[in-house]
Amino acid sequence: MKLKAAAGLVALALTATAATAQEERFGTEADGAYAMKVWEAMVAKNIAGPDRVISFPYEGSPPHGAMLEAYYTSATVDGHKGDLLVKYNYGPKDATAQDVLADPQKHLGGITVMFRREAGYDTENLDWFWMRFNKEGKLSKIKDKPMAGRLDKSCIECHSAAEGQVFGADFSGRYPAP
Repeated sequence: MKLKAAAGLVALALTATAATAQEERFGTEADGAYAMKVWEAMVAKNIAGPDRVISFPYEGSPPHGAMLEAYYTSATVDGHKGDLLVKYNYGPKDATAQDVLADPQKHLGGITVMFRREAGYDTENLDWFWMRFNKEGKLSKIKDKPMAGRLDKSCIECHSAAEGQVFGADFSGRYPAP
């Protein structure tokens, strides 16, 4: 009986450790700090912040928004130059391009960002670092954790289902695996 109880405790401890490791794939203090460095790089490129360049929005789809605005570029963060994909997500579901252009801040729901980190960061997911900012440029949160890092359930699960992990039709062919 004691042996079964000990085996059960070991199994429980391993399960708890695995669950904790899975939970820590995103939202750590380091993830939040790195995401803010990406935000600073976006502001420096004038694709984020109060003086950003606004491009013409196009029709979107869930979960991002009825209208989207996207930027495809590169940025350097902590000495690493990587691909940078920024998507402004607008709503409500009946929003039009004219609505968004007339008052972008009113219609902005959030800003989703992908930055390709150094090789080996997350090889399975092509080394993408994921972030979601609110309309004020602060990191959105899930259960009090910043939405930054390896966002398995929020981002990776859906995007990686795209053929060849292209991450959606609007990125098709632009950003293949390195």
